[in-house]
Amino acid sequence: MTEHFRALVIDDRDGKPVADFRELTLADLPDHDVLVEVMFSTLNYKDGLAISGKSRIARRLPMVAGVDLSGIVVESRNPDWRTGDKVVVNGWGMSETEWGGYTRFQRLKSEWLTRLPDAFTLEESMAIGTAGYTAALAIDALEAWGKIRTDAREILVTGAAGGVGSVAITLLAERGYTVTASTGRPEAHDYLSSLGATGFIDRSELAAKGAALQRERWAGAIDSVGSTTLANVLAQTIQSGAVAACGLAGGADLPATVMPHILRGVALIGINSVTVPHAERDRAWAILAESLDRKQLASMTTVEPLSRLPQLAEDIVAGKIRGRVVIDVTK
Repeated sequence: MTEHFRALVIDDRDGKPVADFRELTLADLPDHDVLVEVMFSTLNYKDGLAISGKSRIARRLPMVAGVDLSGIVVESRNPDWRTGDKVVVNGWGMSETEWGGYTRFQRLKSEWLTRLPDAFTLEESMAIGTAGYTAALAIDALEAWGKIRTDAREILVTGAAGGVGSVAITLLAERGYTVTASTGRPEAHDYLSSLGATGFIDRSELAAKGAALQRERWAGAIDSVGSTTLANVLAQTIQSGAVAACGLAGGADLPATVMPHILRGVALIGINSVTVPHAERDRAWAILAESLDRKQLASMTTVEPLSRLPQLAEDIVAGKIRGRVVIDVTK
């Protein structure tokens, strides 16, 4: 193993969180029971906020950023994990309270590790990342609700050109649902059509304040925007439909009423991808293995070196990133 390696570290500078590259050694890492050689990470909206300093995501400083990682076990004090095991880690407070994946090596708690599914390579698992895995959690929750059918009306996906949205459209279309994509980027329509979207609604139509109850349209929805968009989606969801909320790119507020819930029986299902139990994680990865076309996954993915993270963070917060970005931490 190399004695020194590079990591992207967020630290305090004049009272503000600032991200910069730093040389670390194994002695600098946390004293957790599994040492992993990290091969890939990924770029999520939360990563962009943390690195750009647009939001104080990291609550302990210094902090190695990166919500996700995939790699190979190097050392383990837990007999469940052996040298050479390929693993994936999503969430568990990484980049917030625990050191994350933008580093060549990381020590992790063994209970955070998920064995790499046979269906995917280490790189593909990060093309999926928290965004794709969250999309699968949302679909699992909608289907568990039990009233979402492939022969029903459209399923809406907001933030469609982003990471969660791209994977959600692909999975839903493969599972037989009719998918409508909400995006503010008309130039992304061809891309979203290639993933399986058959209808479009401009995000501006959902961003304006609307009535508490509106014309019923959506059998269900996956929303990564929040705020007024989520309020309108709920108001437009049909009797006994459900909306899975998994993001707040448009804001954390919810300017809505209880009317859709008590008059139409609409369910609002919150998706927690950070500390969700392993049984739910395993179901999400099973959905991905069953329904995610690897060629489509490749078509929505770009691979970038660790060195480009500062600029990429600015781009994703500004809405300039389409699909999924894998970070090759070896470069």
